[in-house]
Amino acid sequence: MRIVVDAMGGDHGCGVIVDGVHRALAEQPQITAATIVGNEAEILSHLGSPAEDRISVLHTDEVLTMADKPIDGVRRKKNCSIAKGIELLREKEAEIFVSPGNTGGVVTVATIRLGRLSGIDRPGIATVIPTPHREFVLLDSGANIDCKPIHLAHYAIMGSIFAEEILGHEKPRVGILSVGTEDSKGNELTLEALKLCRKLKLNFIGNVEGHDLFNDRVDVVICDGFVGNIVLKTCESLAKGLFGWLKEELTANPIRIFAAMLAKGGLRKIKNRMDPDAYGGAPLLGLNGDVVIAHGSAQAHSIRNAIRMTTETFAHKINQRIVDEVALINDQLPTNNSQ
Repeated sequence: MRIVVDAMGGDHGCGVIVDGVHRALAEQPQITAATIVGNEAEILSHLGSPAEDRISVLHTDEVLTMADKPIDGVRRKKNCSIAKGIELLREKEAEIFVSPGNTGGVVTVATIRLGRLSGIDRPGIATVIPTPHREFVLLDSGANIDCKPIHLAHYAIMGSIFAEEILGHEKPRVGILSVGTEDSKGNELTLEALKLCRKLKLNFIGNVEGHDLFNDRVDVVICDGFVGNIVLKTCESLAKGLFGWLKEELTANPIRIFAAMLAKGGLRKIKNRMDPDAYGGAPLLGLNGDVVIAHGSAQAHSIRNAIRMTTETFAHKINQRIVDEVALINDQLPTNNSQ
């Protein structure tokens, strides 16, 4: 298994990316080669000597920054680290690509250069979100803000496969995020998608609301990328804010500090479960290649975990399962522009 990692898109420089690659290689002997793409001088300064013999460097001095608009940026920076890394996948010189860079840029380049899986109209970002009971997968969490009902139906299939194969959920419960659980609730997109999803051979439970996400009612939450990204960022912000609030209150006086020390183990366990770096990133499902978008603020352990998730996705042959299952149902679903 050969991987490619973009070293230039993260918030903390390429040093943490290189460290994350080292950690992944130490834990995963099945990775036969790792190519780190970016500024060669910067990367080599962090590789150490002697460097891991499975690591090579592909130089580029162009970076697609978070400030770049995806399409315009890709046109102006044809040799950016994202583009050169994905090119290795297209040329079959690697099987996996990981980037903490510009999400829109990764989606744009990957869609254009790798192409979509047969039968899939739009790729989607599948983000794993922890709950007090078990994780659920949110799809799409930011790849496409304007969706059609057929896209949500495809997300339902891809999300169900991902939840079963990677999260280990047997017969994962699939729901469409809406403003009410009744079939009559929602907008034109969710109402039409609901009709389509009822035709699928999935454990489809219909509409779900925001308060259903954390009470063990659903395993796969389907929505467009506009809504999904808001849900994701809100959950991440709430988790950080909550622990900051707890820290402030639990250190307010000696009695609370003592009580916090007694509860330290439980608090640490909750924090670890809520850590977005536990999975490190989110796979971009629906493409002819395995691509994971890591957090822009990723540290070394997050990059390691993002690589681990991608190798699992590749090992489980999720893309082939998606192609097979979409082919079975696409003939039954409408494909006109209204859907």
